Amino acid sequence: MEEGTIVHVEYDLYNAESGDLIETTREEVAKEHEMHQEGRSYSPLVCVVGSGNLISGFEESLLSAKADEDISVEIAPADAYGDKDPDQIETISIDKLLRHVRDPKSLYIGGPVSIEGRQGTLSYLAAGRARIDYNHPMAGRKLKYDYKIVKVIEGKEEKVSALLEANTGHEGFEVSFDGDDLSIIVPQTMLFDTNAAMQKFRLVTVLRDAVEAGKVSFVEVHEPRVATEDEESEGDNSCENPKCEDPSCETPECDVDVGEEE
Repeated sequence: MEEGTIVHVEYDLYNAESGDLIETTREEVAKEHEMHQEGRSYSPLVCVVGSGNLISGFEESLLSAKADEDISVEIAPADAYGDKDPDQIETISIDKLLRHVRDPKSLYIGGPVSIEGRQGTLSYLAAGRARIDYNHPMAGRKLKYDYKIVKVIEGKEEKVSALLEANTGHEGFEVSFDGDDLSIIVPQTMLFDTNAAMQKFRLVTVLRDAVEAGKVSFVEVHEPRVATEDEESEGDNSCENPKCEDPSCETPECDVDVGEEE
């Protein structure tokens, strides 16, 4: 694959030494290894070859890969998440640990902890001491990728759509070019995404790097609210008599005798 090519990749990631599955984009593989997550959408990874967003060993393999080819590659720690650095492992008192944890019941070996702004993993907890590992969780591991490039994205609009979906998790973008200027109609689901505003700044950089776009415009279309059948039904059955106290009354002209005030 040439550098800058946008591709869809199906992959299974294993611990090369133990054979344990770490991550997969294929639902059948997740079920086979009893790692299936309900509600998750299993789909190929969308990536830009040579962009530097993946571990270097995987990037290098993609550069020499061909579409629709089953590939298996083992990656040494130095070309993955690095060797485990002993200086990034700290032992502290349990009292200090508890001062930084809101719910002590949430602590478990292998679980994430944050100490003074640093994110780490709890690797030991006993005898009044706790050990926090600030290395990447997969540091020191030799990895194995079994993967296939299942699609190569062609065309500027298709490239933009693929990158938008991969970077936001939303679908249904309407993309059009006017020369080099790019217009993107945002799907309705993204209008309610609290992270959308910050995502747009990052997306502009991603898109310009991938397709050399000029001006990038995000267009939000807010559709008019349409009343549901239940709401319309409730509106039709409202009683116009202000003195009617019967909640079951469904007639506009209530037969309650209002009379005259004495």
